[in-house]
Amino acid sequence: HKAVLAENGKTNLWLANELDLNINTISKWCRNDMQPRIENLFQVAKALDVDVRELLVSTINNYNKIPILKYESKALSGSKNVLW
Repeated sequence: HKAVLAENGKTNLWLANELDLNINTISKWCRNDMQPRIENLFQVAKALDVDVRELLVSTINNYNKIPILKYESKALSGSKNVLW
């Protein structure tokens, strides 16, 4: 899947400024080092003008997977998924 930020022509720095968060926090989300809190997830969706569901990876047929964000990713094929 294409990265949501890239699809919208936005950068991590832009998102950090929009959400008034530290760029390191956004970078950790993008590297999948940590996940945003649910309220931050909704703020991200609002800033990008996307449905919050576009930021999530479906767990249907992936019962052994923990729900993770659809970062700048390669599909759930064993590659590390990185948000945006």
